[in-house]
Amino acid sequence: MARGAGELSIDLKYKLYEASVQNHMADIEFIEEEFKRLRKKKAKTLREDFGGTGAMACDWVKRSKSREAWAIDLDPEPIRYGKENHYTRLDSEEQSRMNYIEGNVLEKYDFSTDIVVAFNFSYFIFKKRAELLKYFKRVRKSLNKDGLFFVDIFGGTECFQEIEEETEFDKHSYFWDCDYYNPLNNETLYYIHFKTDGVKYEKVFVYDWRHWTVREIAEIMEEAGFEKVVTYWEGEDDDGEGDGDFYPSNKEENCESWVTYVVGMV
Repeated sequence: MARGAGELSIDLKYKLYEASVQNHMADIEFIEEEFKRLRKKKAKTLREDFGGTGAMACDWVKRSKSREAWAIDLDPEPIRYGKENHYTRLDSEEQSRMNYIEGNVLEKYDFSTDIVVAFNFSYFIFKKRAELLKYFKRVRKSLNKDGLFFVDIFGGTECFQEIEEETEFDKHSYFWDCDYYNPLNNETLYYIHFKTDGVKYEKVFVYDWRHWTVREIAEIMEEAGFEKVVTYWEGEDDDGEGDGDFYPSNKEENCESWVTYVVGMV
């Protein structure tokens, strides 16, 4: 919950979150390009697991009349925000191709898709290998022939340090706070704080996770039945910063902080 001079409103809570940490169009463009490169055709259907507000799924259907999307989440709060703020921006035809599901990603659903995504490191909520394997198997069964499963993952030498980092935007600040890390089981506790209009709201989002590694994710995907797993790395610009271009790779030098993708191929 938000703390400080009153409680942060639900609308502002998700508005600040999406403005601070999400870049739906970059993710979608990466998905489109890699699906076409790996499968030699265009993807039409997408399932956004741990979908929250479903913003990405809504963006997906807007890009083509042949597309359909589903966003699945257990929490009714972000779904309600998404329906009021993203779904309503779609026209009636686009709305007919966008589906919100308040449910568990471990359940079996009566539809299959070309793509499943689990972004924002949401699958870190599964702390045991058996739990993550069960989820990956469920995803594998839900994909169409030639389907792809996309997850993102972060790491680097700083990611386990108990520090609070601030990122300033035009009208607010975003804080990523690593409060706890257990080196014996990789369990972590992260918080997101926001500051706006001179007031800092603490612990707006809380993440009690296991921090998985790229190799662990790749091996569990393989065990779940994915035929091939592709790991990616981000290129650098002239200043040594990430340039937003991700390429398949199996060997790279570690750095202070990185975010990348892992893709499981049916």
